[in-house]
Amino acid sequence: MDSIKLPRSLVNEILHHAQTESEQEVCGLVGKNQEDAFFCYPMRNVAENPKKEFLIDAEQQAAVFQTLMNTGQALFAIYHSHLNAEAAPSLRDQQMAYYPDTVYLIISLNTQGVLQMRGYRLQNHIFNEVQLEI
Repeated sequence: MDSIKLPRSLVNEILHHAQTESEQEVCGLVGKNQEDAFFCYPMRNVAENPKKEFLIDAEQQAAVFQTLMNTGQALFAIYHSHLNAEAAPSLRDQQMAYYPDTVYLIISLNTQGVLQMRGYRLQNHIFNEVQLEI
């Protein structure tokens, strides 16, 4: 299994975002520069049913992509939360995945007091889990 090392500060920021908006799925982007510094960009979920799915605000996404380009960052990860499901890709997540070189981080709020976050890579339209090292 492939593994990815994430800084604790990034993980804390993502989990904090998921906890502070626990009434709907949260989503966001993670950039990474050539010095291996990570940058978290929480995004607005504009899905019709944000309790069951996420859709990143297109205007906000375009602005972050511009920031990534202007600051020498690459898109490293896309993250979102599941309110009532495990931290695994849903069928909709698989259908909406368009970035094969990106890590997909999924946070589950459907746990007993402990948040769960798992990572995946998209290969040939199939999600393969990667081990997250913090």
